[in-house]
Amino acid sequence: MHPGESSKRAAPPALSSGGSIDALPDGVLEHIVGFVPAPEAVQTCVLARRWRYLWRSAPGLRVGWLGDGPGLHLGWPGDEEQASPPVKEHRELVDRLLLLRGGSPLDTCDIRLGEFQDDDVPRVNFWVWHAISCKVRQFTLSIHWHSYLKLDDLPLVSQHLTRLELRGVWVDSSFLDFSSCPALEYLDLLHCDLSTVKNISSYSLKHLSITQSRFPDDFDQFMFTGVLETRNRTCIYAPNLVSLRLDGLENLTPRLVSMPSLVEASVRITDDCGDYCVMLSEPDITDCLCELCDSSRGGTGYSCVLFQSLSKAKSLLLTCNTSDTLPQILFKWDLRWCPVFSMLKTLVLNEYWCVPDDANLLLRILEHTPVLEELTLELFSEGPNYEVEMKGSINQMDRSAKISEYLNIVKIKCQILDESVLNVLELLRTFGICFGF
Repeated sequence: MHPGESSKRAAPPALSSGGSIDALPDGVLEHIVGFVPAPEAVQTCVLARRWRYLWRSAPGLRVGWLGDGPGLHLGWPGDEEQASPPVKEHRELVDRLLLLRGGSPLDTCDIRLGEFQDDDVPRVNFWVWHAISCKVRQFTLSIHWHSYLKLDDLPLVSQHLTRLELRGVWVDSSFLDFSSCPALEYLDLLHCDLSTVKNISSYSLKHLSITQSRFPDDFDQFMFTGVLETRNRTCIYAPNLVSLRLDGLENLTPRLVSMPSLVEASVRITDDCGDYCVMLSEPDITDCLCELCDSSRGGTGYSCVLFQSLSKAKSLLLTCNTSDTLPQILFKWDLRWCPVFSMLKTLVLNEYWCVPDDANLLLRILEHTPVLEELTLELFSEGPNYEVEMKGSINQMDRSAKISEYLNIVKIKCQILDESVLNVLELLRTFGICFGF
């Protein structure tokens, strides 16, 4: 009971014909206050005696810049960094607020701040663990700054946490061991440093997104080893995962382990990826150690990185940066293991798969999709808006026997119909897929 309150909460006044927010029950008012940024939520205490302590029991706590609403947003660093207030500006407010709230349960805690100093780090960590102790269900910590804020390497223990969103933080393996978070279903990691993480594991997780984050590299104590060495590559174990997004990851792509429930996945590889072959970009190098390319001496004893666990998905997007400087060949490596995508109905690829000099690459992925119904090629540009969209037709007489008999929709998306796109159309024609324009 708060000071000055009677043992029973006063009944709200009867609703007048014109309506009044004061007619709402305390629980509804607390819910409303939970959507208001923390400073304004506290200020509601001056509205009337009845409002004096409502903010303390509000199920939502929102601190910092909330301009784009819920969810994490791309752009690092940039406008959000300029708009996000420094941690120091909110330290006293948040400390005082948490002290007065005590252990009141939280449904949502959303903290979005910018610049921080070394002495801010333990304070932010305290806020994280306090929110967890308050049985928070949805927790967001977003730091918009040039360096990563280090979170304590302790395992999360919560029977209530269902959604976790982290941006701009550095975490270790213990923090990403969610065996003690049986309700967690959504995990979103954006611009995070995961370079010391060996495993990300959760039995309950259903939706995972990792974007523009740093993973371990391929150097172990300054000695170059095979990049497919399992001990260097982070493993993701989430057997009940339904959707997956891996986008623009730095260094070694994490290895996926057993995802039989997966429905849709998106993997975009960029120049930041460490799974490349130096020999393909440096003709003077004759002894390849990457363990990935056809010229490699190694390759034995290693396993499929992505495709084996993606093989049960119904929808896939697989795109790769085609830089000549750092030839990315992880997809080619995984195709060596010939996994069959036995349930795949929808497939989106980019120009990486459509090099005329390597037509087998596109054919190999298509011949391992026996029930594919729709194929989309996004060529030489990034969407989501394209100037040119074409739909092809299947010539049953010329259809390649290696292509799914169920394939009936083939789309091309690009910005301009130039020679590069025409070469792809010519490649598709050899498979019995024709376009009229």
